[in-house]
Amino acid sequence: MKTVAQLLKLKVMQNQKVHSINPCEMVLDALKLMADKNIGALAVVENGQVVGIVSERDYARKVVLKGRSSVGTPVRDIMNSPVITVSANLCVEHCMTIMTESHLRHLPVVEDGELIGLLSIGDLVKEASVEQAELIRQLEHYIRGH
Repeated sequence: MKTVAQLLKLKVMQNQKVHSINPCEMVLDALKLMADKNIGALAVVENGQVVGIVSERDYARKVVLKGRSSVGTPVRDIMNSPVITVSANLCVEHCMTIMTESHLRHLPVVEDGELIGLLSIGDLVKEASVEQAELIRQLEHYIRGH
């Protein structure tokens, strides 16, 4: 199974960059950035450290449903914190376990205290599917004796 580093390398090759926001920024700024980049979540970074995650789901549940204003509400007030992070040397399967057991949809990747990537559950499911398809192909090839 691939490591997080290998998966992040593929994301970079596909021109997918990691985006973040400061906890003091307003929720509206986070929404604009997510819309502009066509992403569903941002790492929240303060003084170079990942301090949380904010997602469209957080906006819906913690701003819209509570009648708050996205203009006057700082990201800090709706972000998920503390945040679970992983290092790049973990395998994709281990990350899937962490996300499943912790009910997470996004997992920041940190090396030497610095944010280097953000994995979504979709990234991991896609990779697992690719790996399973390759395993099936190899088994079929073995069974047929070719």
